Amino acid sequence: MPAVLIGYGAYTFNGGGFYTNQQANRDIHRLFPTYRTKLDNILIMAPYAELGLVALAGVESKNDRINVGLVILKSEIMMLTTVYAVKNLTRETRPDGSDNLSFPSGHTAQAFLAASIVHNEFRDKSQWYGIGAYTLATSVAALRMINSKHWQSDVVAGAGIGILSAHVGYLTHRNRWGRKPRLPQGMSFSPTWQTGYAMGGQTGLGGVPSLRFTWQPK
Repeated sequence: MPAVLIGYGAYTFNGGGFYTNQQANRDIHRLFPTYRTKLDNILIMAPYAELGLVALAGVESKNDRINVGLVILKSEIMMLTTVYAVKNLTRETRPDGSDNLSFPSGHTAQAFLAASIVHNEFRDKSQWYGIGAYTLATSVAALRMINSKHWQSDVVAGAGIGILSAHVGYLTHRNRWGRKPRLPQGMSFSPTWQTGYAMGGQTGLGGVPSLRFTWQPK
């Protein structure tokens, strides 16, 4: 899904594609000719608010709070780095002409990253948590176009970057905080006490501690 979204965003970037940015912008403002709102700046964090409220309601997430926080931190770093790097490389002018940092949409990337976290943490409890979070994220994307801050290619690519960043955050979070690393199957270590040791040509009658390694391939 992230590859499809980012690919479509790149395909329609700068007026390309079978349904161009300009055509989409024209159709949107036929439906919303004068409507403008700052709600997109509030809804951008709404999926994270949902994450906190669901957790406070007692619904158990897939990971504990520390590990969820670490996944969010890594995902946010990747998303922000990617978004601002691409913005400065493409230098696309926004529909309202305010600056040249249109592609991709950072608001949309942020909203979809948070929605992906909600979906991953609570999908085993109910799919409706993820559906609600993605609905909020989609609203952010729509409002960014209605407010003439982004083209369709910007929000589609931003959604892909947000989802991808969340997935990479989880994929790279193998050694979880507070959990003991697991050894491969059949491998074990155990402390032992060896008696009768030799040192410097002398034989001792005492003992020394040691560590026994055992591996029984399955």
